[in-house]
Amino acid sequence: MLGRGKEPAGASRHRRIEAYLGRLYGYACSLSEDREAAQDLVQDCALKALSATRVPYDEAAYRAWLFRILRNTFLDRRKRNGEVFIGFDETEPTNLNGEIWHCDDRLVSVLTVRIGITKLSASHRDVLALIDMVGFSYAEAAVFLGVPVGTVMSRVSRARQALLMAIQENNVQPLPQSSKQVAK
Repeated sequence: MLGRGKEPAGASRHRRIEAYLGRLYGYACSLSEDREAAQDLVQDCALKALSATRVPYDEAAYRAWLFRILRNTFLDRRKRNGEVFIGFDETEPTNLNGEIWHCDDRLVSVLTVRIGITKLSASHRDVLALIDMVGFSYAEAAVFLGVPVGTVMSRVSRARQALLMAIQENNVQPLPQSSKQVAK
């Protein structure tokens, strides 16, 4: 809910938004797939937020408000450039063959997930960014996206399955197991 009455002073408004800049940048990267474009999106978002006359007081509402500004800025840019933000495809395959590649090396895992995310549709990246990267709850994401909580849960599930499939299709393969086991 937007607050009424006295708004925070300039310096405190800057500090308040600074707490979210890293997360806003991560979300912008997931939307735009370009670091420079993401920086521009965050800058535009911050300028819009700082120049707003009505700002939510409640911290959860403030956070959602900031991310909505960022997403709307992204969508507006896409429209201006003649691009279309593809909506969520409910016909995505949901059947996994049960094989999930596990890697003990954290760096390889992180890189594999990042590569997999780039292969996802924009709608899949969007919902995963909100839930898994930004840290929104399902309820917060539902309000943000304007859909029921169950729809968010379904979309996250499908997006995670698509990510797993993208990772499985990656050219990184686990090393074959040796038939000889070393005695310890």
